[in-house]
Amino acid sequence: TIQYRCTQHPETTSKMLLLLLLVTSCSAIPNDLSNKMFTFPQETNTAHVRLTTSRQNLRAVTVCFRFFTDLKRDHALFSLALPSFDNAFLFYNLAKLDSFQIWVNNMVTNFEGLDFKLNKWHSICATWDSTSGVLQLWLDGEPSNRKFTSSGSNINGPIIVALGQ
Repeated sequence: TIQYRCTQHPETTSKMLLLLLLVTSCSAIPNDLSNKMFTFPQETNTAHVRLTTSRQNLRAVTVCFRFFTDLKRDHALFSLALPSFDNAFLFYNLAKLDSFQIWVNNMVTNFEGLDFKLNKWHSICATWDSTSGVLQLWLDGEPSNRKFTSSGSNINGPIIVALGQ
């Protein structure tokens, strides 16, 4: 079971949240996802929510959401894909419960030693800038070390976001 609750992380209130941007740009009337929830009650590799946007060039990305799960296997939480990169910006939770991976332009960065527990609501944010290549993750308001990943290349192309799966 994975449940998502859409919230804004206090440290990112001045930044544009990609998730809210995508939902706003894919409908005629802007939608605020605050206090809304997507629930996937069965373990599958097909259940997901798909979001699209007309934006095709991202030089920086910040994504925040809340989730709750009892999955003990590796699984994606948020996937921003392009025709050229399946993992243009991907949150991946490893079965080793204290570990997450963030993929940017098909390059992986590992974040380990995090205080992640099953069956508990968690807030998670990640931010990346193409100019510096700096990537950072926050879990429940606690920042990770800043890490270097892909730089010098924006996320370009038709963007598709998947939650779940």
